[in-house]
Amino acid sequence: MEKRNRRRREKVHFAGSSGDTLAGVLESPAGAPRGQVLFAHCFTCGKDVVSASRIARRLVELGYAVLRFDFTGLGDSGGDFSHTNFSTNVQDLACAAGFLRQSGRPADLLVGHSLGGAAVLAAAADIPEAKAIATIAAPSEPDHVIRQFACSLETIEQKGQAQVQLAGRPFVIRKQFVEDLEEHEMGYIQQLGRPLLIYHSPLDQTVSIDEAADIYNRAMHPKSFISLDDANHLLTRREDADYVADTLAAWAARYLPNGGRETD
Repeated sequence: MEKRNRRRREKVHFAGSSGDTLAGVLESPAGAPRGQVLFAHCFTCGKDVVSASRIARRLVELGYAVLRFDFTGLGDSGGDFSHTNFSTNVQDLACAAGFLRQSGRPADLLVGHSLGGAAVLAAAADIPEAKAIATIAAPSEPDHVIRQFACSLETIEQKGQAQVQLAGRPFVIRKQFVEDLEEHEMGYIQQLGRPLLIYHSPLDQTVSIDEAADIYNRAMHPKSFISLDDANHLLTRREDADYVADTLAAWAARYLPNGGRETD
C-alpha cells in the first residue's frame, strides 16, 4: 500500500477545440496504473475544484492514473469562456482523449461531474477506447444548466449576451451558448454501448435526482446507480468524494483488462 501512496504529478498542455492551449494535471501511481481515467469538471468549476482533486487523488491512491483539465476559458486554460458552449466542451474532451491516446495512455474510463457528466456522455462516441463511463450529479439534458442564469435570459435574447453570477463569480453568457444547449438532445445515451455508472444524491439542490433516473432509464445495460445519500451537489465533504472514488475504482475494475490489476 505504501507503494501506491507515492504518486507522480505532471502538468500537461494540449490544444483544445478552438486551438487554444488547455492545461491539465496528470496524476499517476508509482507503479503501472490499473487504468487511465479522464475526468471532466462541473460547469464553470475547473480541474482544481475540491471534488475533482479529491476524487482524482483517491483514485491514484487506489492505483489509477487520472487526467483532469480545464475546459477552454477556465482555470489555467487559454481561450475566452464567453465564446465556448456545450459543444466545445465535448470537443475539448475529445482533444484530451486524443492527447492521452497519442502519449500512449488511452483513456479507459470517462468520468464527468454535473455538466461534465453530460459532456462525457456526449463525447463517448468519439472516444471508443474508453471501456466504461461514470457520471456524478449529471443532468439528463445539457440545457438544464440554463436554470442557473434564467433571470438573465431576456437580456441575453435582447442584447446577445449578459454578465451573470455563477458560484459567486462573474461570467459572460452569450446567446450562442444558450442556443447550443437547446440544440442538444441526449439520444446518444441509449447508444453508449458501454457500462455506465450513475452517482446522484437525493438531496441535490442543483440537479434533481430525477435527472439521474432519466439517464438510467435511457441507458442500456449494463448500468448501475449509486446513491450519494446526504451529499451536496459539489461533493464538498471529503468523505463523499472518497466514497465516489472507492466505489468507482471497484466498479471499473470489472471492465478493465486483467480486472484492473496492476501489472508490476
